[in-house]
Amino acid sequence: MKSMTGYGEAAAQGRQAKIAVQFRTLNHRHLDIQLRVPREYLSIEEDIRKSIRQRISRGRVDLFITRSPLKGQGRKLELDEALLRQYLSSLGRAKRKFALKGEVDISLCANLPELFQLREGEVREEDERNLVLKTVDLALRNLERSRAREGRQLQLDLQTQVRYLRKISVGLAREGEKIGFRLRDSFPVREGGNSLESQREAMEAGGANFKGAIHEEVVRLKTHVEELARLIKEPEAVGKRVDFLLQEIQRELNTISSKAPQLAVVQSVLAGKEKVEKIREQVQNVE
Repeated sequence: MKSMTGYGEAAAQGRQAKIAVQFRTLNHRHLDIQLRVPREYLSIEEDIRKSIRQRISRGRVDLFITRSPLKGQGRKLELDEALLRQYLSSLGRAKRKFALKGEVDISLCANLPELFQLREGEVREEDERNLVLKTVDLALRNLERSRAREGRQLQLDLQTQVRYLRKISVGLAREGEKIGFRLRDSFPVREGGNSLESQREAMEAGGANFKGAIHEEVVRLKTHVEELARLIKEPEAVGKRVDFLLQEIQRELNTISSKAPQLAVVQSVLAGKEKVEKIREQVQNVE
């Protein structure tokens, strides 16, 4: 079992830059991938999404990738030689035309900042693509460890709640047997009649306390609880299936309380509903 919440990160260094990858996952009904990557890596976004989908089936996934150029590798200072040539030509003409004195030297260039342009170094995609994907994979593995660690705690809590549900279903089965006995004892088979007719009459005449036997509902309830116990032990994503199974358990509990509104039955049903609600809260965090 894995939790949908977790965190994982990794970093690596290439020839031109250092790459840092951070994953954060949160609860979500479906798989929602949000990428925040430098423009240099836009062309490999789909490869990154594919790697995520192979490991995560449900939840919101926030991915942050930062690229930090190494010193001397990230930026390049360029001289606009064509512009400098125009400056020198214009100054030479002005000197001759107006009989100016002095020489043009390098200090002129320092006072003309537009002659220089600071450009980001070109990134060759093939040089960093594999490095980025490997770093993403490493961060994903760290994320999975985080999700599995929290998932183990969730699983332990769910197993505790399921044990309580088992006890409740066993108690309801005993109450169901008592109801069945009282129905049969209170309405014996008439001469010339049959047991089915007598049971039907019992269900019709039993009043508020005996609306009908709950044997079938209890059997279905116990079956659902056992399936729930089996399901939470599976290693794959089970969140949606557990949520559906909880709806079925809730339905059986509601039916039982409506058919046999006795104090002991109602108390057991309320306790069962409380456990179902606790499991449902926890399952919101399960992949």
